[in-house]
Amino acid sequence: MTEKISTSKAPAAIGPYSQAVKYGNILFTSGQIALDPASGALVGDSTAAQTEQVMKNLAAVLEAAGTSFDNVIKTTCFLADIADFADFNAVYGSYINSAPARSCVAVKDLPKGALVEVEVIAAIK
Repeated sequence: MTEKISTSKAPAAIGPYSQAVKYGNILFTSGQIALDPASGALVGDSTAAQTEQVMKNLAAVLEAAGTSFDNVIKTTCFLADIADFADFNAVYGSYINSAPARSCVAVKDLPKGALVEVEVIAAIK
């Protein structure tokens, strides 16, 4: 049985999907880009600034589901430019230090011209 997770502390979905779905004790988040939850506007013009907002958005979704970055078991990270990998990692590592499994790839385009998108899978204890 699945349960949709939603919070006003993270941006509303910009399509036909949920912020996250809980299945048993596992949470699957949708990808988050650097949208301000209140305005829906893209925040930041650098990879580091956008990563900061992405991680804040993910933290809000994790909290709404009753979990945190400490329980993340897998992340998938998308960058508009792989040359920004070090800048992304610096911010990402300040939020996630439990060393979950991770994929990080460069993609041609992200929604709304974003530079970063991250999704996570987390355990709910």
